[in-house]
Amino acid sequence: MSENDGKKTLGIGGARPGNVKQSFSHGRTKNVVVETKRKRVVVPKPGMSKPTVGGKNKVIKSDPSKRPAGISDAEMERRLKALKLAKAQEVEDTARRNAEDEARAAERARRKAEAEAKEREEQEREARLKAKAEEEERKRTEAAEAETRAKVAAAQPPAADPAAAAPRGGAGKPSAAPRKQDYDRDRQNKGGKARNDGRRSGKLTLNQALSGGGGRQRSMAAMKRKQERARLKAMGGPVEHEKVIRDVKVPETIVVSELANRMAERVADVVKSLMNMGMMVTQNQSIDADTAELIVEEFGHKISRVSDADVEDVIKAVEDKPEDLKPRPPVVTVMGHVDHGKTSLLDAIRHSKVVTGEAGGITQHIGAYQVKTDDGQILTFLDTPGHAAFTSMRARGAQVTDIVVLVVAADDAVMPQTIEAINHAKAAGVPMIVAINKIDRPNADPDKVRTDLLQHEVIVEKMSGDVLDVEVSAINGTGLDKLLEAISLQAELLDLHANPDRAATGAVIEAKLDVGRGPVATVLVQNGTLHRGDIFVVGEQYGRVRALINDQGERVEEAGPSVPVEVLGLNGTPEAGDVLDVVETEAQAREIANFRAHAAKEKRAAAGAATTLEQLMEKAKEDENVAEMPILVKADVQGSAEAIVQAMAKIGNDEVRVRVLHSGVGAITESDIGLAEASGAPVIGFNVRANASARKAANQKGIEIRYYSIIYDLVDDVKAAASGLLSAEIRENFIGYAKIQEVFKVTGVGRVAGCIVTEGVARRSAGVRLLRDNVVIHEGTLKTLKRFKDEVAEVQSGQECGMAFEAYDDIRPDDVIEIFEREEIERNLD
Repeated sequence: MSENDGKKTLGIGGARPGNVKQSFSHGRTKNVVVETKRKRVVVPKPGMSKPTVGGKNKVIKSDPSKRPAGISDAEMERRLKALKLAKAQEVEDTARRNAEDEARAAERARRKAEAEAKEREEQEREARLKAKAEEEERKRTEAAEAETRAKVAAAQPPAADPAAAAPRGGAGKPSAAPRKQDYDRDRQNKGGKARNDGRRSGKLTLNQALSGGGGRQRSMAAMKRKQERARLKAMGGPVEHEKVIRDVKVPETIVVSELANRMAERVADVVKSLMNMGMMVTQNQSIDADTAELIVEEFGHKISRVSDADVEDVIKAVEDKPEDLKPRPPVVTVMGHVDHGKTSLLDAIRHSKVVTGEAGGITQHIGAYQVKTDDGQILTFLDTPGHAAFTSMRARGAQVTDIVVLVVAADDAVMPQTIEAINHAKAAGVPMIVAINKIDRPNADPDKVRTDLLQHEVIVEKMSGDVLDVEVSAINGTGLDKLLEAISLQAELLDLHANPDRAATGAVIEAKLDVGRGPVATVLVQNGTLHRGDIFVVGEQYGRVRALINDQGERVEEAGPSVPVEVLGLNGTPEAGDVLDVVETEAQAREIANFRAHAAKEKRAAAGAATTLEQLMEKAKEDENVAEMPILVKADVQGSAEAIVQAMAKIGNDEVRVRVLHSGVGAITESDIGLAEASGAPVIGFNVRANASARKAANQKGIEIRYYSIIYDLVDDVKAAASGLLSAEIRENFIGYAKIQEVFKVTGVGRVAGCIVTEGVARRSAGVRLLRDNVVIHEGTLKTLKRFKDEVAEVQSGQECGMAFEAYDDIRPDDVIEIFEREEIERNLD
């Protein structure tokens, strides 16, 4: 505090004093002495850096007495250097930012210049196109005017006397029509556009009236409308087009957006019209045919009612002309009993080792191959499985074939699947060639095979029949040439032809879901040629041919009649046996596939709903008494899955049955594990495996996954597991009889029968029945069995004993006790 005139003032050292008059309420004032703080001027110390003209700092030794406490010369120098570096970095950053801003500005300017140049180029191009269109329109108009004038001149008769053709008003006055023609010609010569564009020119002359005026002329109103449209078009305004009346095909139900598309109307207008009719619908909802008819008529179109099935009309049955037919290779299907050597015989013909690639040495799939004989003829072979589970595969092979080769082992003769193959061939109406295989075996008897075939109305040539038979050996190659010769002879008799120059049709032999390639179908082309890029529909699926792979694994561009190929490019896995048809557009293929899928869904729903309430109640009661074993099946190909499902349906009896919850093609996925967990079913994989997520989920949830590669192993295991659900058979073995002689009452035990064992043996652990007058009045167990005073396990025949029944006292003398033992016998499904 400082003092001024003996008064205390507020302030700090180094401040200047002053007086301030302070005012209070009620007019009171007071003088207050205050001090004003002086501004501190910082003078550089001798040791601090001072910027020089050259931009470099000059370090001056500082006075330690005037430096802040605790800071040495080195520390002060380090701080000054850091300050210098910071300032240099700031200058550098500012320069870099300025450079970046200039680069961005230059880039914006360049882009703007490019956009302006592009816009100018577009405007110039539009101007050129517009000028070109106007020039073409002018030329068309001039040509039309010239043609019209030529017609008018041809229609007018030539005047012999010019004075006679002149009107009465004056002999030398020309008519109006020649003046108009001269005027038009003058305008054409000058490059102007003539007005004679279908409109009546000038006044109506007598010659024009008598000759019909050169045909029908457009009215003035029509000409005005045309001129107005041309003016609007030139000004860039909207041009009203004449309404096009269309024939709209309407099925039983149609989506609103599809109806608008077929009418070529805006969807919003159609929805608005429906709302005006009181129907609040969106563009994705369906309407019936009657409502669609009202909408079509309201928009001025014509309706044509069609059925939903009409979508398949695009698949037309083309009648091939005789001159278009060309020879095609025969399709030969090899059939027979399992392990009779079908695949081995085909291997010997193909000089390959296909059988080594099949699990267990038996064929699991339909194989399709092409073989070229020594004389250059091409044969297409289909190899079918012989196992009992593959009945549908053999039937499918017989339906698409021309010739059936029935393979019968000479040491095994006719077997069940041999008979089934004969029936399939007869049902398909195709000729048969019998190949008696394994004639190299010591116990081979070809004549027994021929004799056994007689029982099934197959009479071979050696038995004076018309069926070709050849003795062959797949191991030694014996008789293969004769077999191929017989096939060629049979093919010549059939005279097989097809038209390769048409849309392809074919049959799906096999289908599968490949992880890397997606759905793959093995197709046998029956007619036409299938090209890469063709759009097709097959069953409930459709697609575009992305690739064609032949039996050698090579990619080909096309496949003709009788050629088996793998087709890639499907949207889903088709069913084996579906027919492939090539269509024109993808929209048609999609529409046909959706229609077929919808029809199949309705058919399944109708089949499930075609029961009464009483039938459902009866079925529910039956299901209560039947033990079910649920399973999930995933296979590598469609045919195997189908065969497994059919085999599972045959397992079981009135007490136990196997229920396939789901069957599909492809790897076992996590969704399959989820379904198995919900139903408590094991998952069976046939030639497929579970992916990593599915394996992890199965381990966590305790779901069993079983893998198989041979179908009869799968069937045997499922049959054994289903047998475990059968209740064991209880069999009773009678071991003895005892007769009650006297009844005693024992304290703490109750009524005890004094008996003598008349037959067999009495055991403590056995079951007993009490018979009175040969009528069973009680069945139970023994509470005690004593001989004299000792508890014994059994009593032999002819000995006396004491018996007491468990919880039963109504025993009398002369009653008979029947003693028996129960034995549980496990049952198996046949």
